Amino acid sequence: MSTLIKTPKPPKPARASSTPTVEERRIIDSERRSRRRRAYERPGMLTYALLAAFFAGSAFPLWWSFVIGSRQSSDTNLVPPAVLPGPNFLTHALEVFETVPFFQALLNSIIISGAITVSVVFFSTLAGYSFAKLKFRARNGLLVGVIATMAIPTQLGIIPLFMLMAEWQWIGTLQAVIVPGMVTAFGVFFMRQYLVDVIPDELIEAARMDGASMWGTFRHVALPAARPAMAVLALFTFMAAWTDYLWPSLALSPRNPSVQTALAALSASGGQTPDNSMVLAGAVLSVIPLLILFFVAGKQLVAGIMQGAVKG
Repeated sequence: MSTLIKTPKPPKPARASSTPTVEERRIIDSERRSRRRRAYERPGMLTYALLAAFFAGSAFPLWWSFVIGSRQSSDTNLVPPAVLPGPNFLTHALEVFETVPFFQALLNSIIISGAITVSVVFFSTLAGYSFAKLKFRARNGLLVGVIATMAIPTQLGIIPLFMLMAEWQWIGTLQAVIVPGMVTAFGVFFMRQYLVDVIPDELIEAARMDGASMWGTFRHVALPAARPAMAVLALFTFMAAWTDYLWPSLALSPRNPSVQTALAALSASGGQTPDNSMVLAGAVLSVIPLLILFFVAGKQLVAGIMQGAVKG
């Protein structure tokens, strides 16, 4: 009698659930948000068009100065304005150096701007760290006083400052321009706002527990953390000192000028009809050091701004 052996039937495959699980929903939502974010962050044609328009509007004055500086002075009245350079820029540049002590002015501006930049960055970082992380009496009141000085126009202090410089017999010297600008309220406030969040209090306490002095804590903890903001402040301070005209025009002599006072003397050298081509050629020459500085330190400037934006 034969025995029939029944073979077991294979199990039916599990039916796929039509509703995703909670984890699958999270993954799907995360992927959707990532795609939307990438689509939002990708610049479009309108963005590039606006950037190109802003760049053209910002660069055109400098380009037009170079164009007129390389052509005849009468070309400033052309309608439409000239947009292509001529062959006379080197000739007008040599005339600039022959008319005013422009090389001395460049050297003086480099010394003045460099000294003011180093001083402002150092003292502003030191004071900003003190206001941000040190606890002492009347800290908030002193900070409010520093900020309040930003509301006072610079022109109000010109006469007493000139009297003080004359009493010290500094009129006509570079220290008359350097010393009044060795520290700024904006620099102190800027560094304070940056350091108040970027340095944890626990890190300072740990440094003090390890035996670091107050100066050692500032040197080894605050300075490395403040480098991006220091770079931004240095570039802004250098440009502000380089382009300053009002106080150098009063404190310096025509024989020992800065770049801006030399340009003013260059504009007045032609009498009632100044040579616009020579003046604009000098203006282009005065901008070249700033362009070099920006191309050398521009990445640090952008990195500092972006780091501050991410922090805030």
